[in-house]
Amino acid sequence: MEEGQDWIYTDTVKEHFLNPRNFLMGDESKFKCDATGIVGNPICGDQMKMFIKVKDGRIEDIRWKTYGCASAIASTSALSELAKGKTLDEALEISAEDIDNYLGKLPKHKFHCSVLGHDALKDAIKNYKEQSASNTE
Repeated sequence: MEEGQDWIYTDTVKEHFLNPRNFLMGDESKFKCDATGIVGNPICGDQMKMFIKVKDGRIEDIRWKTYGCASAIASTSALSELAKGKTLDEALEISAEDIDNYLGKLPKHKFHCSVLGHDALKDAIKNYKEQSASNTE
């Protein structure tokens, strides 16, 4: 890559930034989810909130909100597409590298943004499992 090109985004990144998938617009209370997860990244100041609906052990629906940069938005949009329909354990296996590859690679200094959505999803799944365990006790 030539000098000065480290800020170039792929068409897939641009598409997910400009037209994010599964983004939760408006009032969070209108999306009846089974669990939420929230994380923040002190490196870049981004914050992510993930909402999941689970049916038969699979992520039936997923929504998210963020205060973040274009890379965080695109990464979480991609993650939401990758996670939908997967079992909770399969969703936990989605790595930052999987997200980066799906997007056609983020600029190196923006790779950490692909971790933010995944961490929010991990937190939502953890909360779901904790709620499920407490409901069976």
